[in-house]
Amino acid sequence: MQQQWIDRDVAVNWHPYSQMKTTLHLPIKSAKDAYLFDMEGKRYLDMISSWWVTLHGHSNSYIADRVYEQLNTLEQVIFAGFTHQSAIELSERLLALLPSNQKKVFYSDNGSTAIEVALKMCIQFSFNQGKKKNKIIAFKNGYHGDTFGAMSVSARGQWTLPFTDLLFDVIFIDPPTSENLGESKRIISENAEDIACFIYEPLVQGAGGMLMHAAEDLSELMRYCRTLGIKMIQDEVFVGFGRTGTLFAADQLSESADLMCFSKGLTGGTMPMGITTCTDELYQAFYSEDKKLALFHGHSFTANPIACAAALASLDLLMLDSTKKNISRIERSHSEFVKILKGTLKVEKVRQKGTILAFDWNNGQKTSYFNQIQDKLFHVFMNKGILLRPMGNVVYLLPPYCIKQEDLEYTYKTILEVLDQDI
Repeated sequence: MQQQWIDRDVAVNWHPYSQMKTTLHLPIKSAKDAYLFDMEGKRYLDMISSWWVTLHGHSNSYIADRVYEQLNTLEQVIFAGFTHQSAIELSERLLALLPSNQKKVFYSDNGSTAIEVALKMCIQFSFNQGKKKNKIIAFKNGYHGDTFGAMSVSARGQWTLPFTDLLFDVIFIDPPTSENLGESKRIISENAEDIACFIYEPLVQGAGGMLMHAAEDLSELMRYCRTLGIKMIQDEVFVGFGRTGTLFAADQLSESADLMCFSKGLTGGTMPMGITTCTDELYQAFYSEDKKLALFHGHSFTANPIACAAALASLDLLMLDSTKKNISRIERSHSEFVKILKGTLKVEKVRQKGTILAFDWNNGQKTSYFNQIQDKLFHVFMNKGILLRPMGNVVYLLPPYCIKQEDLEYTYKTILEVLDQDI
């Protein structure tokens, strides 16, 4: 039966980040908590939260009940000229949790478009004031999405190569360390008058290979940008909602951004939604009797009531003491496993931030998304009932917060066993 579904899938579907000629995709029939089940009933531990989105586990009954209730009340309404209770309550609750300078919420439908909105806000902020600032500062190795603006401010490479001539110019600087801050400040200073914004992933660069930098170094760089009046976009699409051990990465920084972007865990992984928040200063540059100064951006499903209901339910769960205890438990467990990994052959650059644990698997090849061990490791772990999706030779763990301790321990034990094998 499973092969039948695979054949039907290949006949009609084109999957993301996949070379379709060489990749087959496993049909999943159902999911519950931290487990996925295929068409034949085999169970897999979802140790990557299904592409980093599933905070509280699959098929969460509390979120499902809130979504069902919303479906039977108001499933969709145009958000231009109308509003609704779920969007108002979600904005109120989210802003109450964010740094106090965040005052307004703009809804979109995924992480990439949340970034697009932020970039457009920053560029038009200057335009509305009769200025022209079109340079952007971004980190090397960054990833902010696959739409054109998001691609432009992400690391250039194989993903962006066909579109190189269509991307706008960006000044890339190294993620901050105490050694390179001086050079980064110099580059920023030389271009300050033309810089529309500085965009960054705080603390952890996810798709870049789970690369991590210190909160104090990022805070210092942000503080310098603030002195120059440079707007800052904080991309919390990946790291938000508890992933780094605090509710937001912002909670570990001494400086606050002008704009913040959210998606992925926003709805607990239930459905797509993106959010861009901003300061009142930025909002006021668009607030006018002149319609031409408005932000001309939107989607048919902007602030979709069902997605808002899912996000509100996810926030309810996130704020529970039991969830906070689970996050702390995962963090402690990872920390203990890090100690073991650091003394293990084939393992390099072990790193952890909150519930995120990563390491480089040394197979003699360069650390890269195209390292040939990727597919081998994926299949080895799937055969052992664990979904890990290495980025090349970078192996990472990012479990949902409901993960059982015995399942964490099984994953750790299996990784050590596979490290002892000749792969």
